[in-house]
Amino acid sequence: MVKTNTVTVPAVERALSVLELVVQSNQGLSMSELSRRIDVPKSSLHLIMTTLEKRGYLQKNLHTRRYRFGLRIVSLSRRAIASLELREEAAPCLRALMQDTRLTVHMAVLELNEAVIVEKIEPLGSVRVATWIGRRMDVNCTAIGKALIAAHTETDIQHMFRAGGMVRRNEWTITSLKRLLRELEQVRKQGYSIDDEEDEMGFRCVGAPIFNSNRRVAAAISVSGTVDQIPFAALTALGRKVKQTAARISLRFRDSEPLL
Repeated sequence: MVKTNTVTVPAVERALSVLELVVQSNQGLSMSELSRRIDVPKSSLHLIMTTLEKRGYLQKNLHTRRYRFGLRIVSLSRRAIASLELREEAAPCLRALMQDTRLTVHMAVLELNEAVIVEKIEPLGSVRVATWIGRRMDVNCTAIGKALIAAHTETDIQHMFRAGGMVRRNEWTITSLKRLLRELEQVRKQGYSIDDEEDEMGFRCVGAPIFNSNRRVAAAISVSGTVDQIPFAALTALGRKVKQTAARISLRFRDSEPLL
């Protein structure tokens, strides 16, 4: 058996050690205490602490000079727990949708201006869809992406594409802001979104948003298949099924959301 060495980054290791120690401390820790515990000179530790404080991971009490964990950690823990809860609550609904439609089912969340797949369930023996958990998808040309951003304001949408513009996958891809806004208005009206070969030729997708207890979009789901599996005439009926499944997941998720 070949033995491999895992290379780590010392600065990252130290930053993580700092966070772990601070989180475990009820009263917080001073720079001197942290320096002794992780055996790092204060001069080397100062830049790490300054960076963590600037990013909101640490908060320094100006009177005691002790560091405690910041709100950024709370925010990340909320999102991590919510994501786990969402996947657990969605799983039976996603599997039922897959069994009913015999299509590949995805669930994704929005991160900056991309849809990130967090769950995928596909039927045995079906045409394989080239996706995987963790894959990032463009929001302007995918059903799941449109479902994630449909509730955004026009200003939000403009800001989202201001820097990099819209990716063009083929001749059917939406690359016009005006056209995208019209499409998103239709998504809001009907409650589901459609990708009609806009991302990949020969494939269609139908998506719908999942809402949290604040009526904000927490995630989105979609079904994907070839144009033979999803004929154009079947889009409306399929849209209703996906929308109904998303609504069931929204109810389950809202009932189980963690109170942190």
